[in-house]
Amino acid sequence: MEQNINPMQQPLHSGFTAYSTAQEVINGIDLTGKTAIITGGYAGIGLETTRILASAGAQVIVPARDTEKAAQNLSGINNIELEVMDLMNPTSIDHFAERFISSGRTLDLLINNAGIMWVPLRRDSRGFESQLATNYLGQFHLTAKLWPALKKANGARVVNVSSYGHQMAPFDFEDPHFENRDYETLLGYGQSKTACNLFSVELDNRGKKSNIRAYSLHPGSVFGTDLGREEPIELYKQLGTHDENGNIKPEVKARLKTIPQGAATTIWCAVSPQLNEIGGVYCENCDIAEIDNGQIEHRFDEPVTIRGVQPYSVDRNNAELLWKLSEEMLGFQFDAQ
Repeated sequence: MEQNINPMQQPLHSGFTAYSTAQEVINGIDLTGKTAIITGGYAGIGLETTRILASAGAQVIVPARDTEKAAQNLSGINNIELEVMDLMNPTSIDHFAERFISSGRTLDLLINNAGIMWVPLRRDSRGFESQLATNYLGQFHLTAKLWPALKKANGARVVNVSSYGHQMAPFDFEDPHFENRDYETLLGYGQSKTACNLFSVELDNRGKKSNIRAYSLHPGSVFGTDLGREEPIELYKQLGTHDENGNIKPEVKARLKTIPQGAATTIWCAVSPQLNEIGGVYCENCDIAEIDNGQIEHRFDEPVTIRGVQPYSVDRNNAELLWKLSEEMLGFQFDAQ
């Protein structure tokens, strides 16, 4: 099938760089009166995203599975509400969304930031593979249930934090939950992030009639997050980022983004006026990413080369197929009109 890709999927030359910080991106933007929901907004780049949006005046709601850890990490930040939600539990998602919808508030920003990586094969109560359930199906479910509040905002944005990891695997429409193939954790992660990108493409296509735009993004190679906490150190060695003792090489560490730099592209997608007429694109380094047709050389020991978006993960035909499959898996229709 011929590829069907958004012609806007090309760099804007935004004026920001890979090393711009979230604070630099939001300078001059006032979010007073706006409401944001950020999943995973209490650790790593999610916490920085929460802090920056709240500092610009937004009321930020952080749904968390571990509310004790979240309360500790969010202590001292104003304009924060902490809620309970577990993305692996559909009933928990429903209850959180029902509470928010019943409050009558509008939702200006939904940032689907939470994610897991490098985990062994785990399944949720439905039998769904955990990375797909957490990184994609949970955000699809949450966005669907919050849709009325997003429509009410008349100008909302949905930002799905994806990853360069989408390059590790396309979406397997035949066996998404590894029921008939050997489980490889990076293939599971890769397809979950490809799904995030495709979701953003179709969500934007359906939502723009309601003045809702959607984006996916790669935060960059960031030092200091706990995303890879379950990764075997041998994998890091194979990638060339760590020495034989399992320590990150100083020259690699020096080129990694800081957490404030890692949150910058999320903030850019959430607030930049440069995107007012653009949606359904995958972004990186505070700009729209270049399509990777094989012309980009990638080296994991040189983080600046970890860029570009695979055509299969922004293809409109794949995005429409995934939307329909997601509705079948979750057992409800998401009428994003």
